[in-house]
Amino acid sequence: MNQTLPDVRPAEVKRAGAMQNIAGFFTELMRRYLPDPFVFAIILTILTVVLAITIEGQSFPDITAAWGEGFWSLLAFTTQMAVILAMGYVLANAPVVDRLLDTIVSRVEKPRTAVVVATLVGAIGSYLNWGFGLVIGGIVAKKLALHVKNVHYPLIIAAAYSGFTMYGLGLSATIPMVISTPGHPMEEQMGIISLTETIFSPFMLVTAAVVLVTLPALNAMLHPKPGQPVKEIDRSQHAGAASKPVIVDDDASTIASKLNNSRVLAMAIGAFGMAYVVIHFVRGGAVDLNLINFFILFLGILLLGTPNAYLRQLNEGIKTISGIILQFPFYAGIMAIMAASGLVVTISAVFTNISTPETLPFWGLVSSWLINFFAPSGGGHWMVQGPFMIDAANAIGASLPQTAMSVMLGNAWNDLVQPFWILPALALSKLKLKDIMGYTVIMMFWVGIVYITAILAWGFLG
Repeated sequence: MNQTLPDVRPAEVKRAGAMQNIAGFFTELMRRYLPDPFVFAIILTILTVVLAITIEGQSFPDITAAWGEGFWSLLAFTTQMAVILAMGYVLANAPVVDRLLDTIVSRVEKPRTAVVVATLVGAIGSYLNWGFGLVIGGIVAKKLALHVKNVHYPLIIAAAYSGFTMYGLGLSATIPMVISTPGHPMEEQMGIISLTETIFSPFMLVTAAVVLVTLPALNAMLHPKPGQPVKEIDRSQHAGAASKPVIVDDDASTIASKLNNSRVLAMAIGAFGMAYVVIHFVRGGAVDLNLINFFILFLGILLLGTPNAYLRQLNEGIKTISGIILQFPFYAGIMAIMAASGLVVTISAVFTNISTPETLPFWGLVSSWLINFFAPSGGGHWMVQGPFMIDAANAIGASLPQTAMSVMLGNAWNDLVQPFWILPALALSKLKLKDIMGYTVIMMFWVGIVYITAILAWGFLG
């Protein structure tokens, strides 16, 4: 006699189902209402103008002048961002790196494992260097989507991008790097803050470990269960680009062709560049974006092997930075309005006025998260919010390293939903912002819990 058994499911299956329902809700919400990143930047510009006029009492001509004068103020930084992304792409596609990634990908067979691996590669890469991690995460995610069947493509791209939040705790975290460098703009107010007090402090090292363990697990839970709809990668659109052969000149006998494809020239200039890096450190030089870009450029030349191979790969990498070049001046203009009108001070003051020495870093984290919508550059963000936060910390006796890191983590936390930095991932994946933002919103909620807990524990126990 057949008997109907009760529907008893393991707790983890129920949790997975709940997570997928939440993911479906946010994905549909983003699909309906989220504009493209460039439109988002335009809307933010208009909103900032309105807030400056209504809240700060600024005149329209003054705000317009501040916007126009600040629009091109970050051209050097824009170039640095573009270079690190384009050359990071070249480095991530170098044959030796590509073979390593293919080896990793070939061992993955299950969709959820693929999501975990994409998250870990993006996170570890971003911890080492944010530009390299931002690119290599997207490349690995695409390779995994091509290799593993039934992987939900928007999720694995979002998962790889989510690892970008680790840059705020990592070796290229902008604010800790700046304030640890002698002669930085705020040295008079706060002195030199060693990296051992910020990213290498016990609380921040534990925080990095927690994110590295829990974020991949969260992302895996978001993957649709077997039998549920999955949007796979369009293999016909991407497979050909995954393994483009290196093309040399047709007439290989000419002197020009031999020079273009000369390994001797590539090795010579690459070794010359590496020699500079070694001499720089021997003489006590510091790490900055220019040095990182210099290192990535010449390491890429060494790994690609010839000038021709490097140029061809760079031409592909340039496709990932068009959004950066277009939109960064708009955010520079927004930052100029925020600084000139006093909006940053007003927003920060709302939180710092209710702070104690123990809670100032928490409110710094929250206000930084909000301000990062308008100033998504870590360095630029610090220049507009940092002075006020450090003055507040000095006034009430709060920890300067904790206060600085709270601004850094608020920046890295908000980056999960700030459309600007997702642009390279969208260019690599050929997806739209609304395809992946529903997932990054959920990831942002979880990372926020981790960061808030860490900052509060650090403030009260550190």
